[in-house]
This record gives sequence, structure tokens and C-alpha cells, in this order.
Amino acid sequence: MNSVDVVVPVHNEEGVLARSVAVLRDFLAGNLSCRWRIVIADNGSVDGTLAVAKDLSQQYPDVRYIQLELKGRGRALRKAWLESDADAVSYMDVDLSTKLDALPELIRALDEGYDIAVGSRLTKGSRVKRSLKREITSRGYNLLIKAMFRSSFSDAQCGFKAAKRDAVRELVPLIKDQAWFFDTELLLLAGMKGYRIKDVPVEWVEDADTRVRIARTAWEDIKGLLRLRFRPPR
Repeated sequence: MNSVDVVVPVHNEEGVLARSVAVLRDFLAGNLSCRWRIVIADNGSVDGTLAVAKDLSQQYPDVRYIQLELKGRGRALRKAWLESDADAVSYMDVDLSTKLDALPELIRALDEGYDIAVGSRLTKGSRVKRSLKREITSRGYNLLIKAMFRSSFSDAQCGFKAAKRDAVRELVPLIKDQAWFFDTELLLLAGMKGYRIKDVPVEWVEDADTRVRIARTAWEDIKGLLRLRFRPPR
């Protein structure tokens, strides 16, 4: 890959955004040989997140921002990825809960011929620190995906992924979900279309300040799985 956009979706993250972008810029400068750009995708923030994003874009030529009025991680990724002119796009959570050492591995997988590379907390070589409740929920969800779709990937929900531009151009317009199920839908559609997906083990530490509502998200995920199982896009 000659160029990559690293998208950071944010919603009310004024307290951590500047620090996370600083850490990310230092890592990218020292570890990626291709051209890179950080894209802050503010989706519906009502605090000072947008002001921080604007300030960062003015400080650094390799940082830009986009603004969406409505909330939704999937909505933010859709806009940022489809507007990108880079050879590859990626994204990560603003809390940097996934150790950045795995990012060059994602890009390398694309160079090796894979279409999508997925950070996995559930494959051999990964190291994870999280609550028992989230561990059971995650493993149960991914087992359900395998049972329903015989999928090749092991972890649908890890917020650490990269994809080639051509794959994004075909798959993202087909995705109906605008929130957390976006990731799962992307991967399942990729499998249906014959795209090659690679799992990359990651080191991941749960963010104690996570905004994810597990019960509500799980129900939305199940509805999304049923929709794709019985009404797949043609």
C-alpha cells in the first residue's frame, strides 16, 4: 500500500482526543513506511470534541477532520472511508485500547493479497484484559456468527481493522447498519462476496470508561445477524 487513511471515530471525546492523536502520530511516523493521514470522524458530539479536532487539523498537516450531525460509528466510518482517496483505509477506537504494534501487521496483510485485515482478540497469539462478562459476551457472539454463517474470521467487533479501497467501494454501500453492527456486516458481506480476510492477533485492554451498552448492543447485533441470514443483499 502506498497510502493509508487511519480513521478515528469520536463521540464526546474532548478529554482524550488530543493525547490519543499525539500518540498515534508518533507511532505512525516511526512505524509506517507508506504515506499516512489521520482522519478524525466526529459523529454528533455535543461537547468540545469538534473544537479539539479542528485545532489538531490546524496544527498538523497529516491530520484532518470530518463532522457528522448524527451519532453512529458505522455512519462515521461510511463517510470517512468512502471519501478517502488512499489505497487503504483503517480505523481504531480513540481510547487506543488495542496496542498499536498490530497496525503494521494489518497493512502488511493487505500488501500480501488480503482484502481486509481484522484485529482479533480471540485468535492464537492475542493478549486480552477485560471483564468476565465482556469475555463471555464476545465469545458467545462470535460463536453464534460462526454457527450461522461459517465465517472465517474470529472477532467481528474489535475496533481495529483495515481494508483495501476497492473492497470498501463495493461493500460499504451495501451495509445498512449505521452503528456498532457495521463491523460485523462489513465482514459477513465480504465473505459472501469472496473477499479474503485475515485475522491479526492483538493486545487489547478494556477501557473502564467504555460507552458501549452491552445488552442493547447485543440485541441490535442479533437482529442484524438474522437480517443478513434470511435477507442477504443480492
